[in-house]
Amino acid sequence: MSQQVVPSQMVQQLFEGKTKAAKKGHELLKKKCDALKTKFRTIMLGLLETKKNMGAEASDAFLLYAKAQWAAGEFHQNVKDAVKRATIRVDMTKENIAGVQLPIMHIRELEDVDSNLSQIGISRGGQAIQKCRDKFKDLLHILVKIASLQTSFVTLDEVIKVTNRRVNALEYIVIPKFVEIVRYIKQEIEEIGREELFGLKKVLDQRRKLQEESNKAADKKALEANREGKESDNLLEDVDEDILF
Repeated sequence: MSQQVVPSQMVQQLFEGKTKAAKKGHELLKKKCDALKTKFRTIMLGLLETKKNMGAEASDAFLLYAKAQWAAGEFHQNVKDAVKRATIRVDMTKENIAGVQLPIMHIRELEDVDSNLSQIGISRGGQAIQKCRDKFKDLLHILVKIASLQTSFVTLDEVIKVTNRRVNALEYIVIPKFVEIVRYIKQEIEEIGREELFGLKKVLDQRRKLQEESNKAADKKALEANREGKESDNLLEDVDEDILF
């Protein structure tokens, strides 16, 4: 780590900012993941319920188809010949859940003015054919709903996996790494500060010793000069005795 990060106040502030941003991102991703999981559970329950209904609706639809065939005979080719264009279209919209676009499918019915479906079963079985048609239309609505829920289910499942990986990466790798780098930088800065303080004390001690030695030398010189001054004064004060011849 010491080879990758230069311990300084600027680098410390940089990584403290990165740590703060990573914690904020982790918090936001956690909220996003919770929102996606809530929607995921709702879609899963709706999908299970709709699939259960699909089984019952499909059974009823094919039962009515069998009754219509018994009442009107084989009308399958007549239906194909009577339909000129599709009257059922599937439109797709999107729902935004925490930044994730989920596809929502809707059925849109159109009028086919050229259709001859109303003429099928005029002779016999017309009511049974109409009931069969309505039931299969209801079944189609359920199938489109299942397709919409299934697509949203798969999309959310993939996004939740990716979001969980990002949350775990931030929580267990990125944030601890930044915290460790900040701790290392603080330790190194404190160590550098202690070294600088120790060096400063050594310099001050050395200067104090030099000052003391200089003061001692000055005092010694002053004392010697004082002594020499006193000796010269004594020589001037001495008076020679008169010599008698």
